[in-house]
Amino acid sequence: MVGAATPEYRALLPGALLAEPYPEARRPARRTARDWFVDVVFFLVAVALALAMAAVSFDQGVDRGRTTIDLAVGLLCCAGLWWRRRWPVVLCLVVSVAGIWAVTSLGAALVSFFTVAIHRRFVVALGVAMVGLAGGFLFPLLRPEWGSDNYWADLAWAIAISALVLAWGLVVRARRQLVHSLRDRAHRAEAEQQLRVAQARQAERARIAREMHDVLAHRISLLSLHAGALEFRPDAPPREVARAAGVIRDSAHQALQELREVIGVLRDDPADEAPDRPQPTLADLPGLVDESRVAGMRVRLDRRVDDLAAVPVAVGRNAYRIVQEGLTNARKHAYGSTVDVIVAGAAGDGLSVEVRNPWPVGVPAGPEIPGAGTGIVGLTERATLAGGRLEHGRTASGDFRLWAWLPWPA
Repeated sequence: MVGAATPEYRALLPGALLAEPYPEARRPARRTARDWFVDVVFFLVAVALALAMAAVSFDQGVDRGRTTIDLAVGLLCCAGLWWRRRWPVVLCLVVSVAGIWAVTSLGAALVSFFTVAIHRRFVVALGVAMVGLAGGFLFPLLRPEWGSDNYWADLAWAIAISALVLAWGLVVRARRQLVHSLRDRAHRAEAEQQLRVAQARQAERARIAREMHDVLAHRISLLSLHAGALEFRPDAPPREVARAAGVIRDSAHQALQELREVIGVLRDDPADEAPDRPQPTLADLPGLVDESRVAGMRVRLDRRVDDLAAVPVAVGRNAYRIVQEGLTNARKHAYGSTVDVIVAGAAGDGLSVEVRNPWPVGVPAGPEIPGAGTGIVGLTERATLAGGRLEHGRTASGDFRLWAWLPWPA
């Protein structure tokens, strides 16, 4: 009768019939409304069957005293069904022993055995069934008035009914295990989805933080350059001093604003985050070069792209950051040198960006600009993630060259 469970259940729950279906941690501490309804229905069915069997006893002329005792034992077994969820095996064994003599305990025996089939392993349920069938062998001997002319036919009916109850209990048990399995799977899927969202959010914050590092390094290098110029030229005309002070003020304000954005994206629980500012594209490259020229750098821009705005946003942003970092490094290590910025490429061929400046030999040191020393590493990672490549180092002509190629789809 184990095969009564459908193949779908057996495929989804291997070994389910041999496992404990409901660990203690999953059992509800209190009965639900559905549990109360089922318990009441089973109790009433068992009581009704006990009364029916007692009525048949009275009609067949069975001794009234024995019938009354039989009914009392049967009703006690029915009352024990209220504890069937807590002690299913013990209750079933007690009812099975009582059923050796009390015919009115038949309903309680079927309900308790059904409970064991649902809540206990198949081996335990089979053992309890053997105890009940052993009582079935003794019942015709103790209560011959309930026997028939064919002893083996009665025994076969008892075996068939027990097998049907066992099969029904196993099917219900397998279905409940399936529901628990699907529910657990849904909970795990939801938890994994939340974990993926959290990881994606953390990765995006790290990316934005790296982006802000490049921006802040550029701003702070401008601040340091202008402050150093004021320090070296205390006798500069008031107009130049005022212009340098204005650049310092604007750069400090922008650096503070960008620092706030970095802190904002690194918060653990950013609620109601403000929308991100528009990220720079390659069309903003002339403005970056002009900003560096205002700061006192000598920058030559060689544009070999007809329309900078036609470059895809992601490609243009990466190229912009590479040029920005190259100019920052030139201010740090090649103060006063002329920097060449070359941008070339076309759709389908890719976009190349080159920042070149003379190797700083004999060049007077400019104002010291602190740095983390990871700018080139970040640029290499950025270019690699975008599907491109980045090279840097000293050339044969003695220049320092920062070159990157980024894919530009056709």
